[in-house]
Parts: sequence; structure tokens; C-alpha cells
Amino acid sequence: MIQLDIGQLVALMGIPSAITGLCFWMIQRQLSKRDAELDRRDAARERNEVLLVRSVGAAIALGEATATALKNGHANGETEAALQYAQKIKHEQKDFLTEQGIHAIY
Repeated sequence: MIQLDIGQLVALMGIPSAITGLCFWMIQRQLSKRDAELDRRDAARERNEVLLVRSVGAAIALGEATATALKNGHANGETEAALQYAQKIKHEQKDFLTEQGIHAIY
């Protein structure tokens, strides 16, 4: 018959608990990393949607300004402002997509 004192019994019972705790800690850490990555992707997706909506708005503004200029027979400051706005949005979107591409590589 094997005889164990209370200290040995507690130590023997603690080993499986420690291993189980370590496993749960590792799983929790992996889940936290995955959640952080999903949050980052959601933020990037949301930013991309905003840029797409702004791009469409800039294209419409430029089209309206061009149509008005053609109808009136001359270009005014409105056409130039719409063109600058469209170019600004285009560059913002290009920079964002470049940043996302570099982030996906690393």
C-alpha cells in the first residue's frame, strides 16, 4: 500500500490542474490574438468603405462640374476645385491600399 501525506497528495492533485490551466491560458492567448487581428481587419474594411464612398462622391462632383462647364461654355473655379478634390481622394485611397498591402505582406 502506498502512503501519502497531505502535502504529497496536494502536489499530485495540483499537477493536472496546473497543466490544464496552462492549456487554457494558451488557448485564451491565441483567441485574444485572433480577436485583435479581426478588429484590425474590420477597422481597415470600414476605412476602405469610407474611401470608396468618398471616391464615388468625388467622381460625381467632378462629373457635375464638368457638365456645368460644358453647358455654360467655360470652366470656372468649381471645375478646378472638383478636380483637386477627386485627386486628393484618389491619393488617399491609393495610400491606404498600399499600406494594407504592405501590412498583409508582413
